[in-house]
Amino acid sequence: MTNKNNNFAVIMVGGIGSRFWPLSTSDFPKQFHDILGAGRTLIQHTFDRLAGFIPHDQILVLTNERYLDLVLEQLPEITADQVVLEPEMRNTAPCILYASLKIQKMNPDAKIIVASSDHWIEDNASFEDNVKEAFSFCDNHRGALITLGIQPTFPNTGYGYIEYEKGSVQTVNKVVQFREKPDYQTAKSFLDQNNFLWNAGIFLWHVNGVLSAYKSQQPEMFDLFRKGEEVYNTVHERAFIADNYPKAEDISVDFAIMEKSPSVYVTRAKFDWNDLGTWGSLYDRMNKDSQENAVINARVLMESSEGNLVRTDNNKIVVVNGLKDYIIVDRKDVLLIYPKSKEQDIKQVMKSCQTKFN
Repeated sequence: MTNKNNNFAVIMVGGIGSRFWPLSTSDFPKQFHDILGAGRTLIQHTFDRLAGFIPHDQILVLTNERYLDLVLEQLPEITADQVVLEPEMRNTAPCILYASLKIQKMNPDAKIIVASSDHWIEDNASFEDNVKEAFSFCDNHRGALITLGIQPTFPNTGYGYIEYEKGSVQTVNKVVQFREKPDYQTAKSFLDQNNFLWNAGIFLWHVNGVLSAYKSQQPEMFDLFRKGEEVYNTVHERAFIADNYPKAEDISVDFAIMEKSPSVYVTRAKFDWNDLGTWGSLYDRMNKDSQENAVINARVLMESSEGNLVRTDNNKIVVVNGLKDYIIVDRKDVLLIYPKSKEQDIKQVMKSCQTKFN
């Protein structure tokens, strides 16, 4: 396949979004839902954003085999050949290496953006500007590995942070180090220093640059997948991956190459961003009524209630009286009524329900 356009995208469709239970399940994860009631699912929004400046046939989707039909149903613009299937979960490093080798075979001068399917970004024009600036940097610095950082608005303890060289005023800045999710006081100190960004998990690089990083930082994994070079993008690829993918180490791309490479850079996002990791993060993005209640797909009668999130299927009537700061989600045979302050426990609640009722 020959492309005049060297821009490629890889959409990662992994994880089940268990903190969005009962809407998100292993059979139908959150990225395939219209979370905000906006008429398009999260994966469709992500595809639309990338398709504004990347050809449809140069957008690949990385996902588990079980979600192939869902991907093709929701993204009719792509073919089955563009869906890169994991036979089993092995975190982000193996699947990104696998997709990168496929892309290199399609176009050895490709530049790639790797983005999650479940992030919420509203300013597509600014997003495109950021990506094009990073791609331009990659043209001149083939070995650069770029991550996209978000300007912190408060000392969030739920995100990892990126420290970049202090005093730098460039569009793309050298990363000093990645920092794990901090406690509150540490997060406050990061904001005070003014050279820390939230780690959004969006990566940009030249295909040869990222493969060179894998070769030097993860030689065993690189050799494992490089053995399939001849069969990638052919009918024999599936069999090779079925035999070899389970041999790959279960490790994230952050630990595998980003935290080890000497050529890591960050560019500051020009757009608002939300990783939509929890019901609370969704609530923060939504319009509210005069009592700070947020409603999706429901008709509600609120009495003496404030700060609640209500989501139902099929425009159900919901009456709420005397509740403050609760998550109320009605989905098929499950009704969740849970305090927002305990939203991090929803993942464990889901497991407890599965144990008790299945």
